[in-house]
Amino acid sequence: MSQLIYSMIASLDGYTADRDGRFDWAAPKGALHTFLNDLERPVGTYLYGRKMYETMRAWETDTSLTEGSPTTADYARIWQAAEKVVYSRTLDDVDTDRTRLERTFDPDAVRELVAAADADVSIGGPNLAAAALEAGLVDEIRVFLVPVVVGGGTPFSPPGLRRDLTLIQTERVDDVAYLRYRVDRTALGSRADGNSGRRGGNSSRAVGNTRRTNRERPAEWGRVRR
Repeated sequence: MSQLIYSMIASLDGYTADRDGRFDWAAPKGALHTFLNDLERPVGTYLYGRKMYETMRAWETDTSLTEGSPTTADYARIWQAAEKVVYSRTLDDVDTDRTRLERTFDPDAVRELVAAADADVSIGGPNLAAAALEAGLVDEIRVFLVPVVVGGGTPFSPPGLRRDLTLIQTERVDDVAYLRYRVDRTALGSRADGNSGRRGGNSSRAVGNTRRTNRERPAEWGRVRR
């Protein structure tokens, strides 16, 4: 059975980018990049907001990312082979293969997509993931904690959200701690979201034109030129 997975690299104090939108401190290298590739290999579909898609599309359009590196070349093949869904009201079109554009994030449609999928679905970027977390769609959370405190920026999860989690795996990869959690789905139907008073999954949300002060960053890489 397929799952919806939220996976990101974050600072020890829980941010995916700092106040200036920088995330160079989170760039995976060596064994960590190989570990990330192996986690991403089974993913069949990626869900992105506009900012994340505009970053990730370079894995198909910028050949310099894979030059001289078997690890990044491997990731490029993984990414290109997967289906992609981009949620945006402002993006005119998408220009990568296996990619479609949706104007709103509809929780019911995403739930049906995951249920019908033959492989796991990954949601990329904290802004889009916030919509999925608030709607109670996320089955599993994977976080890579890097040894840095940045003091503020883009949070890994939306402020005020409460979810009960079960730790199912821990790994140390170089100096990074990998934590894998299962989301307690049984509690979602009986408790309203802590940050809004609404129950998850009741409304569509436009995510593509949300104002952001920090750029989103995928957990899978750190080499895109900015």
